[in-house]
Amino acid sequence: MSAPSIRNVAIIAHVDHGKTTLVDGLLKQAGTFRTGEVVAERAMDSNDLERERGITILSKCTAVTWKGTRINIVDTPGHADFGGEVERVLGMVDCVLLLVDAYEGAMPQTRFVTQKAFEMGLSPIVVVNKIDRPGVDPHDVMDQVFELFMSLGATDKQLDFPVIYASGRQGYAIRELGQEPKDLGPMLDLIVEKVPPAEGDINAPLLMQVATLDYDDYLGYMAIGRMRNGRAKVGDRVLLAHRDGKKEEFRVQKVLGFQGLKRFELAEALAGDIVAFTGMQNLNVGETITSIAEPTILPLLKIDAPTITMNFQVNDGPFAGKEGKYVTSRNLRERLDRELKSNVALRVEETAEAGVFKVSGRGELHLSVLIETMRREGYEVCVSQPQVILMYDDKGKIQEPYEDAVIDVDEAYVGPVVSELNRRLGVMREMRPSAAGRVRLEYRIPARGLIGYRSQFMTDTRGTGVLYTQFAEYAAQGADIRTRQNGVLIASEEGMSNAYGLFYLQERGQMFIGPNVHVYAGMVVGIHQRDNDLIVNPTKSKKLTNIRTTAADEKLVPAPPADARVRARVHQRRRARRGDAGVDPPPQVDPRSQRAQAVLEEARRSRGLSRYGGGGAMVSVGFSSRVMASCTLTPELPLVSQTRLTPQFLS
Repeated sequence: MSAPSIRNVAIIAHVDHGKTTLVDGLLKQAGTFRTGEVVAERAMDSNDLERERGITILSKCTAVTWKGTRINIVDTPGHADFGGEVERVLGMVDCVLLLVDAYEGAMPQTRFVTQKAFEMGLSPIVVVNKIDRPGVDPHDVMDQVFELFMSLGATDKQLDFPVIYASGRQGYAIRELGQEPKDLGPMLDLIVEKVPPAEGDINAPLLMQVATLDYDDYLGYMAIGRMRNGRAKVGDRVLLAHRDGKKEEFRVQKVLGFQGLKRFELAEALAGDIVAFTGMQNLNVGETITSIAEPTILPLLKIDAPTITMNFQVNDGPFAGKEGKYVTSRNLRERLDRELKSNVALRVEETAEAGVFKVSGRGELHLSVLIETMRREGYEVCVSQPQVILMYDDKGKIQEPYEDAVIDVDEAYVGPVVSELNRRLGVMREMRPSAAGRVRLEYRIPARGLIGYRSQFMTDTRGTGVLYTQFAEYAAQGADIRTRQNGVLIASEEGMSNAYGLFYLQERGQMFIGPNVHVYAGMVVGIHQRDNDLIVNPTKSKKLTNIRTTAADEKLVPAPPADARVRARVHQRRRARRGDAGVDPPPQVDPRSQRAQAVLEEARRSRGLSRYGGGGAMVSVGFSSRVMASCTLTPELPLVSQTRLTPQFLS
């Protein structure tokens, strides 16, 4: 039995191909917003981090009504690190809108999301987006899409896909190239025509799997998912089957539906619709809500395994407890356990050391978003350097994760990019022109070779390059990656840095800090121009005497501190050079600052007596609270000490 007036569809695409912008256009086309209402751009990206970075991090549900048909739309992330968000929501829909940029064509994440959709038997509607851009070739893009579908083993039904051409930003869609553009009505008509009506038997026992969840201070947990079978209304007693085997009976307090950017109360939820229930005491993604009399428990969601891991522990640095609200290991454990409820691609394990947790995720961006969210919530935490997760084959040999990298650069910068990727053990698979004056490179490279590279890539290409990566496979572990030799400048005592002290240290190297920054003994304050570490005193002030000269005092103006991306690369390279996997004190992430502890005493450094297991100075970066007030973590994150200084620079 089907619900003829309901359509369920998900929008999937590569990162920055226009999914959320298209959803904005569909909401406006369906009359969701009143005339003259001011609506923010990318209205579905309601999270602060999403707005600052300009990417979608969490999957979200909305709905529009078009010509008497209710269309439930699921907006999904485009970045590979958030692939778990895509995997868990595809079970709610009957069709996918596959967006492909008319300029860039099929990219790595396009392949990933399409493969997941095909594995679940979903048929696509291909949307060639951004056709208003100059230099586009929609026909070539369609050839790429067809070849992609063939390589993924699409069925005849999936290969017989409808196509529509659109511009989400301009707000129009056309069935055939050359037609006069008007609005997005043709796309909504195509969805009603091609997407099969939602399936479900309203007379069968209740059955729903939780695809995502939300929390409200008044309503508590909200279980969001698709009604597979049955019906439910406020006051019904239902059964919640938890992932650990426990079962909870609860009374439905609210039944909520979606319309535009709002939720509204429903008198009754019927099979085929996407709704939210409240009333349960505990909830995790993937659990089943079913009938008490005739329970049916669905298998948990299958999510790809993580590839990157980091250690989290409480902040025990010199400035510990001065800025954060949550500073104990109990707070840290509770926060990570709460994250596991909704972040299905995350893994948290106990370690042999008390208060240290091993946190694994899909990539650096996946973990950096968690760290930045915790920082904003008031947590103080130390984290280790990211490490790839190794596996063993049948013969006992070590295997490591490899990724496919697709790079678009200007012709002038091909040389530095190729040289650096080769040094990081990358293997070029294709090199071809992508546009006038642009070159597209395709590489297969170890995942560890990409840690910390994105920031250097932006420097090498003067900010004009585009780098996309996608997990490819586990293969034999490669050789060690060569690194650059550089020492660091380490503060000798606690105090406030000043212009006088910094001015005379500039000739020693590049500084990480500016004047009026609180430093402590052992904090790394710059890059030494030579290969050895140097202990310096940035707090040194000018001694005042009664002796005066006829000449006026020189005005000392220190050079601006190094970009935060440079600071983080130094840490990653130094640790890689020494070959340790985390013997240094881990960098500290506080609500207003990020710093790193170094073993300062020469005797302890030479003997390796620090409690973290080894000598050598920490080569991370000390950030001032004045700088951190306008900083946000970036996707490459060699440690958590990497930032970009303006939200507009985030990507």
